[in-house]
Amino acid sequence: MNKTIAVIPGDGIGPEIMTATLRVLDALDCGLNYDFVDAGMVALDKHGDLLPKATLDRIAEHKVALKGPLTTPIGGGFTSVNVTLRRLFDLYANVRPAVSFPGTKSRYENIDIITVRENTEGAYRSEGQTLSEDGEIAESVARNTRKGSSRIVRYAFELAVKKGRKKVTAVHKANILKTSSGLFLNVAREIAREYPQIEFNEMIVDNTCMQLVMKPEQFDVIVTTNLFGDILSDLCAGLVGGLGLAPGDNIGEHAAIFEAVHGSAPDIAGKGIANPCALLLAAADMLDYLDMVAKGDRLRQAIRDTMTSDRDSVTPDIGGKGSTDSFADAIVKRIKG
Repeated sequence: MNKTIAVIPGDGIGPEIMTATLRVLDALDCGLNYDFVDAGMVALDKHGDLLPKATLDRIAEHKVALKGPLTTPIGGGFTSVNVTLRRLFDLYANVRPAVSFPGTKSRYENIDIITVRENTEGAYRSEGQTLSEDGEIAESVARNTRKGSSRIVRYAFELAVKKGRKKVTAVHKANILKTSSGLFLNVAREIAREYPQIEFNEMIVDNTCMQLVMKPEQFDVIVTTNLFGDILSDLCAGLVGGLGLAPGDNIGEHAAIFEAVHGSAPDIAGKGIANPCALLLAAADMLDYLDMVAKGDRLRQAIRDTMTSDRDSVTPDIGGKGSTDSFADAIVKRIKG
């Protein structure tokens, strides 16, 4: 049965890496149809809106979207498109795998960490933002709820069970933020008791940062609140070579959006050297979500094999001499071979 997904090519290098990614998906014969929609600066230029209603309608209809990097203009009162999408579709779980790949410039090998970040509340709700008239005092409310904490912690444990993971670490700052972070930690402790087969650990966020740098092998699945998850997931990406290898999955009860986490990189747009890996890995996660796990695994293995054995085809950012197209061509060849 064919499945239609919404495709948001994005800004900057977005259209280039999206074209490469869809070519690879077609080679996998996934039975996907693509409904192309606009968001970001492209949408602002064409429709006068960063996030047109037609785009939201298509995402709501198809319930699954693959998204390239988007640019939100600085200043002018513009709200982040990514944050808006997460809130509108209640995409409460932001799942960020960090996995070592061969030939990358990183300090570690054999990293395999999944960060599960609460995506809709916490410090990023930005409620009660005020600035005093004299500009001396700024305030903002961080709001965590039992419902929000419960569903993200449960998602992390269910993910651990599904993927055969051994350990979940809840990251918090309850020693100082006794109410907001304390609620999250208490809920995590409660839910952990329902999963005796999974080792549960709790760690203060600053110590987590140090431990990730010193002994990253001790981590398996990390679950945490919005702000901490944003920071830790990028730290984990740094352990494996950077955001060029970092997919992001935004998952809710009724919709999911899969994306490249990195920016739109306007400085290299149109040069044909953008690394498509982050979007390709997001597409692999999307295939898992669509119950095409074997095809997702096949895609990841094709990326890994290409990076191992076909260094001339990979992009310069990961030590190759190739282009976006040559990288995609090499992956397609392995999939069809």
